[in-house]
Amino acid sequence: MPFDVLNGTPGYINLLDAVNAWQLASELRFATGLPAAASFKHVSPAGAAVAVPLSATEAVVYDAVDKQLTPVALAYLRARNADPMCSFGDFAAVSDVVDEATALILKPEVSDGIIAPGFTPEALAILKTKKNGSFIILQAKPGYTAPSMEFREVYGMMMAQRRNDAVITNDSLSKIVTKQATLTDDAKRDLVIALIALKYTQSNSVAYARDGMAVGIGAGQQSRVDCVKLAGRKVSTWYLRQHPKVQGLKFKAEVKKQAKVNARVRYIEGDMTTTEYAEWVTQFEEVPAPLTETEKVEFLATLKGVSLASDAFFPFRDSLDFAAKYGVTYVAQPGGSVQDEVVTKAADEYNMVMAHGVPRLFHH
Repeated sequence: MPFDVLNGTPGYINLLDAVNAWQLASELRFATGLPAAASFKHVSPAGAAVAVPLSATEAVVYDAVDKQLTPVALAYLRARNADPMCSFGDFAAVSDVVDEATALILKPEVSDGIIAPGFTPEALAILKTKKNGSFIILQAKPGYTAPSMEFREVYGMMMAQRRNDAVITNDSLSKIVTKQATLTDDAKRDLVIALIALKYTQSNSVAYARDGMAVGIGAGQQSRVDCVKLAGRKVSTWYLRQHPKVQGLKFKAEVKKQAKVNARVRYIEGDMTTTEYAEWVTQFEEVPAPLTETEKVEFLATLKGVSLASDAFFPFRDSLDFAAKYGVTYVAQPGGSVQDEVVTKAADEYNMVMAHGVPRLFHH
């Protein structure tokens, strides 16, 4: 077994989330040299991140003002806050020993469990109190080596394939095909994060990343451009949570943390019926002024330096046309499409830097 059960009783989906999330976090740690974390939900990551310091705005948006943030706690805080609605009821994974600060970040969150290489006594005591003592705590075995072949039984058939043991590092980004050819250190880090996240995301998939975290993951769509659009909407919501009007929402004292998360997203999306709005507005001390479409567009126009990775080639330029709306400057994809020249031309039009040659990362 790749782990020991320290607390709780993991179910089928818990185990799938745990082993995929652990591999993701471990590979991020290896590739970046930074403590890493993943927030998994239904066998795909809702978020993944490494320990990059927060800006003052992020500290407010992520409810981390005056909280102790060790590197491990910081990595999980970022992973959880990439898409906090989808992370509701997640399974967490962190690459390093869980300390008390990380346990205190995780304690109030609605979460099913965590997998990590170890836990301090203080952290273990805190986590064992979650979910009335049923919170799942798995201690991974860092020295565990998985077999090279994987097997799955479906409808009476046993299928086998080689485990995806591709190693993603900065070296994976060496084949630049665009006129713009400079990848900053931050861009390399973010592209590596996005690619490793895709390695454990149900295909088709794309991932946007910025500031050391995957901020939009599109999983399991039949069309690649649909992945780009789905993940792009997540990027939009993530960034608009930093809008001054969103930060200025005044909640009543009794409104719980997750309810605030949901209310902010509803405010950003603005697609409520009259009945939904009447219920939504009762959470506030004063009626919020609407966040207009013009305000959203103007704020999103300030988003720059976003990285985008794809688990297979872009078959048409439409994916980059859409990604350009969300500040994408850097792209990584395997390449190999008959439309590569057209897609590269689109990247040049948007002054993007695009790397080919990364492994195809289909995950099923």
